[in-house]
Amino acid sequence: MKLRLLLRRLTVSAPRMAVRSALPWPLRWAGLAVVAGFCAAIALWSFEFGKEIAGLDYGNQEQLQQARTEIATLQTHVQQLTNERNKAQSIANTADTRLTAEKAAQEKLLEVNRSLQTENQQLRADLGFFEQLLPRSGADTAALAIRGVQVARLPSGELQWQVLVIQGAKNPPPWEGQMELVFAGTSAGKPWTGRLPAGTVPIKVQQYGRLQGHFALPTQTVVKSVTVRLLQGATVRAQRSVKI
Repeated sequence: MKLRLLLRRLTVSAPRMAVRSALPWPLRWAGLAVVAGFCAAIALWSFEFGKEIAGLDYGNQEQLQQARTEIATLQTHVQQLTNERNKAQSIANTADTRLTAEKAAQEKLLEVNRSLQTENQQLRADLGFFEQLLPRSGADTAALAIRGVQVARLPSGELQWQVLVIQGAKNPPPWEGQMELVFAGTSAGKPWTGRLPAGTVPIKVQQYGRLQGHFALPTQTVVKSVTVRLLQGATVRAQRSVKI
């Protein structure tokens, strides 16, 4: 019975009935959105207020500030290490440059020393050469003469020979002829003689002339003397023998 009375009140046949105009659905959705936003704002405010009361946010900010401080300290330390590294690298580069310069200077000094030694040897050879140009006492100054013969054995086994020929007269006419070298010694314990591959060497002398060259020796050969002859055709104009 009561259920029937309740249904009558809720239906069109109820004793009292109110008629209202229906709201458009966009306005309804807008109202619901405003209410939902308001509720979300209240919830967010409650959450932030709870964090502040609990002290959670303060701890995070303190940790963040501490982390920033440590990062700044580490950056400063890294910059100091970088500066020290650059300074050490600069010092090392300077030391390498000085070492390279000193090494180059030392090599140059060694080269100059070797050059001076070579020049000294050449000066000694020239001195000996010009000493041989001095006329000998009692010698015929107008004749063609073999003034000096030098023979030296090189480490390679070859002989290096040098012959000095002069004309003692003042402003003599040029002399042209041939020079013959005969080497004598032993080879494998037996007597041996040898000549230059060409046999003779052409020579032209105005006041003086110096000829030099090399002579390859056979194996197991020992040279004991060398004879130099100046030939003009078949005539021997001068001759000199030197023991080694």
